[in-house]
Amino acid sequence: MAAKSGDRVVTENRKARHDYHILETYEAGIVLEGTEVKSLRAGKANLQDSYARVEKGEMILYNMHVSPYEQGNRFNHEPKRTRKLLLHKQEIKRLHAQTREKGFTLVPLKVYFKNGRAKVLLGLARGKKLYDKRQDIAARDAKRDMDRALRARG
Repeated sequence: MAAKSGDRVVTENRKARHDYHILETYEAGIVLEGTEVKSLRAGKANLQDSYARVEKGEMILYNMHVSPYEQGNRFNHEPKRTRKLLLHKQEIKRLHAQTREKGFTLVPLKVYFKNGRAKVLLGLARGKKLYDKRQDIAARDAKRDMDRALRARG
């Protein structure tokens, strides 16, 4: 369900993969107002500190910042308003059950356009401990050193 290479990525939450173990990903549509779409097409969005939660049987996205559209005048949108996400009812029920468990959360990983529609890639995530982050950094450094040695050799 992940975004394909042909999709146009608007923004990515790179810190999410650093702070969380991503167990599953879900593609969700997003309900937007008119000027939000134009602002997203211009790449003016930020997923930092954003999260999703199930409320009253609906998936809601919080703290996603979409900058106001420059030519939007009085019809512009609120930058950090809550936005409804579009998922199948069974997916919402499954995610609601999983996020009620201790340590699980829903983190938006990426916002992109697919066939002209705005989509959000949600990740079911569990927070990393400090030693997990250190292991990831050490593995990345080791891979970089190996690649550097192979390039110097050949």
